[in-house]
Formats: sequence, C-alpha cells, structure tokens
Amino acid sequence: MENKNQSTGTLSIVATPIGNLQDITFRAIETLRRADLILCEDTRVTKKILSSYGMQNPTQSFHTHSHDAKLNKIIENLRQGMHIAYVSDAGTPGISDPGPFLVRRVQEMLPEVIIEAIPGPDAVSAALSIAGVVFKNYVFLGFIPQKKGRETFLKSLNSQEYDIFVFFESSHRIKKLMDQLQKHLEVDRSVTLVKEISKIHERVLRGSPAELSLKLEEKPELQKGEFVVIV
Repeated sequence: MENKNQSTGTLSIVATPIGNLQDITFRAIETLRRADLILCEDTRVTKKILSSYGMQNPTQSFHTHSHDAKLNKIIENLRQGMHIAYVSDAGTPGISDPGPFLVRRVQEMLPEVIIEAIPGPDAVSAALSIAGVVFKNYVFLGFIPQKKGRETFLKSLNSQEYDIFVFFESSHRIKKLMDQLQKHLEVDRSVTLVKEISKIHERVLRGSPAELSLKLEEKPELQKGEFVVIV
C-alpha cells in the first residue's frame, strides 16, 4: 500500500486480461498490489484476478449505475492522497464502461491528482492482429445499437469512408447480425468474426455475411462467446 501522507492522490487506469489471466502485465500487477483501493465494474470478476496473483486489496464496485455519493467519496479519497486503481471487467478501461466519466470528474475537481495509464490487453487490437485484414485506416464503433437505430447504423456502413469497421456484438445477436448485414451491406464487403480472444475456444471466421450466417446456423456452438466484428 502507498503512503497516505503524500500530498496528492493517484488514479491508475489499469488494463486487465480479456481472457487468459497470464496476459496481465508485470506493471499492472505491481500497480494493483500497491493500490489502496481498486474500483471495479464487478468485484467478483476482479477478485479472480487478484486471488490468482496473491492479492487481497480492498475492492469497491464502480459502474454505470453508481450514485454520485460513491463518486464523491472516491474524490475525497483521492484528495486525501490515496492511490486508487480502476479496472473494467476485461481489457483496457475507457471503452463501453464508466472509466471516461470517472477520469473527467477527477480532472475537473482534482487537477493536481496524477492520472496514469497502465496499458495492456485490448480486444480491438488483438482481433485486428489475427484477422488477416489489410487496411490503412479503421473506425471502432463500440457496441452497435441493440434495437432502436440498429437498421440505420448498418445502412450507414456503406457510406462511411474507412477501410474497415470494428465493433462488438454478443452471442445472442451474432446470427441475427449476419442476416442483417446480408440485407444492408454492399456485396464487395467481407466480414471477419473473432471470438473468445485468448480463451480456449478462440476462433477466427471469415467470409461474406451469407457464408458466416450459414456457418453459425450449421454449428450453433460457434455462436457462443463475445465477438469482435470486422467489416
């Protein structure tokens, strides 16, 4: 644990494994080990990582539905000189989690606090590294709309000037997504699905939306897991 007598606190934004727990960096382990408090999307997920490396640091949930009272307490802890680490459930914080909201509030209220990035695993770069797709530029679109705006979003892919588009999709909607892309995507666009990165069932599937839809239908087990979609 760090000395609480220091004049300013530290907020460490720490990347954690997206699957295989051995992917955590030495620096991330050391940072988490020194932290006075670890903020987590889900404490149960983070405690699995901590226990794997013999750590028992105090943890506290901090997620999209956390109230202002909790955020104010975090601000006060930093003001008193605490070292706080923030982790998401997997990968680099700040993408589809409350990380940016936390960082911005600290920047505004405690400009003297050190905010440091502890880089590491990232699903987007990992997927691109094994996709075999040649490109000069890409755009990451996060999680695409589930219902309202979904059709509009998919139609817009044809009008944007990027080599490839990268976004996330869940196992519950991946087959439906391939069917929708058949309808909306220009015929010269191919799709790569990268699933379960760094886990036992990691797979890379390539083809047209129609071909991938057929593969997923013929082998329903391929629909399981979290997907990075590259168009």
